[in-house]
Amino acid sequence: MDHLNEVLKILEGALQHNVRKAADYAGLLAEKLESDGEMRQAGMLRQKLARVPAQTLAPVSLQHSLPVDSESQLHTLDEELPARADIALVLPENAAERIEEFVQSTRATEKLAAAGIRHPARLLFSGPPGCGKTQAARLIAAELGLPLLTVRCDTLVSSLLGQTSRNLRRVFEHAENRPCVLFLDEFDALAKTRSDEREVGELQRIVISLLQNIDALAPETLLLAATNHAELLDRAVWRRFAWRVELSLPDVNLRAHIWAMKLGQYAHTDLSSATLAELSAGLSGAAIEHAAHDAIRAAILRGNDTIQPIDLLRRLGLVIAMHNGIQLDSREKEIEFLRNWAPRWLALRKLADYYGISVRQTNKAASGGQHEGQEGTPDSGRRPTGKRP
Repeated sequence: MDHLNEVLKILEGALQHNVRKAADYAGLLAEKLESDGEMRQAGMLRQKLARVPAQTLAPVSLQHSLPVDSESQLHTLDEELPARADIALVLPENAAERIEEFVQSTRATEKLAAAGIRHPARLLFSGPPGCGKTQAARLIAAELGLPLLTVRCDTLVSSLLGQTSRNLRRVFEHAENRPCVLFLDEFDALAKTRSDEREVGELQRIVISLLQNIDALAPETLLLAATNHAELLDRAVWRRFAWRVELSLPDVNLRAHIWAMKLGQYAHTDLSSATLAELSAGLSGAAIEHAAHDAIRAAILRGNDTIQPIDLLRRLGLVIAMHNGIQLDSREKEIEFLRNWAPRWLALRKLADYYGISVRQTNKAASGGQHEGQEGTPDSGRRPTGKRP
């Protein structure tokens, strides 16, 4: 039977006297029937839903039904309905294929179950920060047309003994009572290995509570998790996720694709995406986006239609310096770093024009020497051609 999961959830809501749950899954069933071309059956469902008293459904509006931590009185979940058009994500081919397979498997739950294949909809993302784990979770929710409920670990974890476990239980109960995608971001904050002797008993109890809640979750309820530190996760946690996707730092080809997409119409012909990809080795997609948007912002503020190549290179260099923990607290240090980082693209003359100083001053700074005279004062009659906003 097609859409059996939705029918069972509607029945479950009715037996629990949970009108909200039954109505939510009836709405989801109507959407699936419409996508299957069953407009008459979908219309009949929507007619029935339209007769449900408004006050019966009111508590679900926006944030009012989200679980709250009793200590801080803050929501333990953030709710979002992602739109596919708003998600610009470039992923490695194997990761993109795995995510698409997960989405297709979720859509075909009934068909797979009829063939005896039952894999709970659990997917774990791992990889360095800024590689697209959160955006991938938004993408899955958007593809399935479901709200994304992201757990707020800052409010979920309570200082009160036992409160964190109670918060977890409320979060999972809430997710099971409505069509949604539950997303546990920064997963290692909750699922850290119990073999770590430095962890106190309360944190170990949180892991046990988490495992119990995952096990109690209905197989068709979508659960996503993401961690920057896969090595910290408890081994028992891994067994709960049949689907795993590792998102690593982008390679040179993927970086070129990201640069082209992020710069878009503001790209300059003198600075290719391939060159930028070579210069941004080791950076995440988020770091590349930061540098690109920073340069585009500067171009717009100057009234230009394209980015200024040297300005983008400077901003990319600053991102790389920050990424490597290098502090550039003066103009001289900045020039020295940029010149040593990309001498082919940042010639002394270009740097001198950009910073509005002489080539001699630029050469001295690039060589690590101390700048003499008043900072920022161009030599006689020189005017900067590349003003920095």
